[in-house]
Amino acid sequence: MAKVQKNFVCANCGAVTTKWSGRCDGCGEWNTISEEKPLSASGPSKKTLGGMRGKEIPLSSLSAKEAPPPRTASGMDEFDRVLGGGLVPASAILVGGDPGIGKSTLLLQAAAKFAGAGLKVIYISGEEASAQVRMRAQRLGLAEASVQLGAETNLRDILTTLEAEQPDLVIIDSIQTMWADNVESAPGSVSQVRAAAHELVTFAKTRGVSVVLVGHVTKEGQLAGPRVVEHMVDTVLYFEGERGHQFRLLRAVKNRFGPAHEIGVFEMTGDGLSEVTNPSALFLSERDEPVPGSVVFAGIEGTRPVLVEFQALVAPSPHAQARRTVVGWDGSRLAMILAVLESRCGIPFAGLDVYLNVAGGMKVSEPAADLAVAAALLSAREDAALPKDCVVFGELSLSGGLRPVGQTENRLKEAKKLGFSSAIAPSHSKAGEKSGMALRQMSDLIGFVGEIFGAG
Repeated sequence: MAKVQKNFVCANCGAVTTKWSGRCDGCGEWNTISEEKPLSASGPSKKTLGGMRGKEIPLSSLSAKEAPPPRTASGMDEFDRVLGGGLVPASAILVGGDPGIGKSTLLLQAAAKFAGAGLKVIYISGEEASAQVRMRAQRLGLAEASVQLGAETNLRDILTTLEAEQPDLVIIDSIQTMWADNVESAPGSVSQVRAAAHELVTFAKTRGVSVVLVGHVTKEGQLAGPRVVEHMVDTVLYFEGERGHQFRLLRAVKNRFGPAHEIGVFEMTGDGLSEVTNPSALFLSERDEPVPGSVVFAGIEGTRPVLVEFQALVAPSPHAQARRTVVGWDGSRLAMILAVLESRCGIPFAGLDVYLNVAGGMKVSEPAADLAVAAALLSAREDAALPKDCVVFGELSLSGGLRPVGQTENRLKEAKKLGFSSAIAPSHSKAGEKSGMALRQMSDLIGFVGEIFGAG
């Protein structure tokens, strides 16, 4: 076993020697030299930290106050909302979405807006040639924007260019096309994506440059590549939407500088993506007279109340195994609600096909939609429509009880603004006194079925 070299340090001046002596040669003080203990007690230096010591880092108390990070607003209110109020310097942002959903269009428009706000912006395209990006800019009316454009996939060349140009914002489209010459694997592989993301995020933190990385999405809807990339960056955004709908949602699933699960709503037009300032009115714009199976749910996405329509269809099944089809909601939660309706309320759905859809391509994930889904299923099964001016929300427990949900007052205010006059919610909901809504509170699902549909 190799002999570990001992180091001796002077407590007065910090001088390091390989042997002990009574007097320090650096400062001349007596009896100030002592042996320095290694960081790692045993093991080879290549596998452990060994005996070499690092420098001490500055520490601060939890009570220390720091000013909030400065932000630069782009002027696209929906984009700034999802970022938490604007772009933070030296931040790393990962934007994912299906191919062709509009990620490049969104980021090119955002780059032009940030350039107009005074930032120096560089757009690096690894998937398209510069001529293709210019054609898109001309179609969007952004040809005169002061955005510098480059087409390259070599990470070393990109970092060299960025260090020379010193921009404020860099957009990399996409991270799967970047390759580092020190990694022996093909572009898009796990090793290359991890190495490229690490170098770009490190560059952002050390140079004070904001970096936006575009990422591909797998068939399961997750960002392709190693999940470690999502942990490296400060913000992870998903750009989602159905190809059959013109609506697009930009959703924050992680944000170190703002609220997560915030959404921004856009509409795809011939001139690019336009902002939707009132998404509730947009999702309910095609709603006509009340029909069985249609229920309006007052939900919360991030900090924003959003009203969406749940549509249910219940029909006799011609097959031995009844179908359960869900679009825009959790299929396992639908199975739970069907079981509660049958077990607690005695309303069977055996032998019936059940179809559930969230209108407008919206995806709802909060448990507060349980009561709205149950109301839509009962309305479709009993062929009885709920009033047109009524919204429904509440969480359903396995015992059949209804549990109150948060931000009831904000839900009611949004419904009141769109012309709704009544709401059905669980008991003990904190509705406030200024909602202006006729609130009907229910304690359990049995009472809801008996009072609304006249059965129990």
